[in-house]
Amino acid sequence: MDGFEGKTERVRYDYPFAEPPVPGTVMEVAPGVKWVRMPLPFSLKWINLWLLEDGDGWTVVDTGIPNSETKAHWRTIFENELGGKPVKRVIVTHMHPDHIGLAGWMTKKWQCDLWISRLEYISCRMLVADTGREAPEAGVKFYRAAGWEQEDLDRYVDRFGGFGKAVSQLPDAFHRLSDGAEISIGARAWRIVTGCGHSPEHACLWQPDINVFISGDQILPRISSNVSVFPTEPTADPLADWINSCRKLKGIIPEGVLVLPAHNEPFYGAHKRLDLLVEGHETGMSRLLSRLGEPARAIDLFGALFARAIDRDTLGMATGETIAHLNCLIGRGQVVSEQVGGTTLYRRAA
Repeated sequence: MDGFEGKTERVRYDYPFAEPPVPGTVMEVAPGVKWVRMPLPFSLKWINLWLLEDGDGWTVVDTGIPNSETKAHWRTIFENELGGKPVKRVIVTHMHPDHIGLAGWMTKKWQCDLWISRLEYISCRMLVADTGREAPEAGVKFYRAAGWEQEDLDRYVDRFGGFGKAVSQLPDAFHRLSDGAEISIGARAWRIVTGCGHSPEHACLWQPDINVFISGDQILPRISSNVSVFPTEPTADPLADWINSCRKLKGIIPEGVLVLPAHNEPFYGAHKRLDLLVEGHETGMSRLLSRLGEPARAIDLFGALFARAIDRDTLGMATGETIAHLNCLIGRGQVVSEQVGGTTLYRRAA
């Protein structure tokens, strides 16, 4: 999930808009593209959402979380900013609750369709299905192996299945967004560009005629998106997927594109940012290698990756991201792991 800030970057980018829109209002950032900003109750305080002019209606890109405050802001926008035209479809970049949370509410309200990639839709439905279930033993085993104390394991068990509470009920059908496909929104064709690592099949939207790239969480100007391993696939290598996605994006979008990210502000400097995202993870893996002269647990290695202290609220994402870096190093043949009494120990390969 979003909300865990990775390493911040000090590089300066060109931010063309002096002030963001106030919640409940919109700001035009390109022809037919309006910026909506909603508050979040996380360490990330805001999410950017987008309204695209779509002929006799509007397309919404991402929705915010399903609380009364966000709904109230959307109702104000629907009343004052749509010019009497309806929402014709809702596009969701990926399945994290701050992006998909109100998609079900909005598609039901407007009797319109949800557009999302297949893996994001299925993954969201799978996580929602955990609501009411007991925490799986595989999850407890995974976090115990990473070095969690019993108190933290108990908290994981108590809180398991909470994802469904952060997502309004999704429609039972969707339109699939596929990499490389083009969809017509108003008079323009928008190209779908997918990436993975932060989520399974994150969809971005690129419009070359107006030089705009709606990046979701694939490119953020001041923070790095969380890339984590989860108990459902403990040997996954999402960091390799993320790095490959950054390189893929650099080969598709131009350096001078206006990036419309989900967090922070719209900016210019896509290629520089993509390079720095890759460089930051490579630096993190180098630091991990320097710490692995002796065997260590995942939780012993947080200091190699994070400049901030890891508290109970960020423990899960910090653990997932640390294991993602370790699994990437295992995939490169630079690190090995072994199980010792239910704990996973990592060390440099001989």
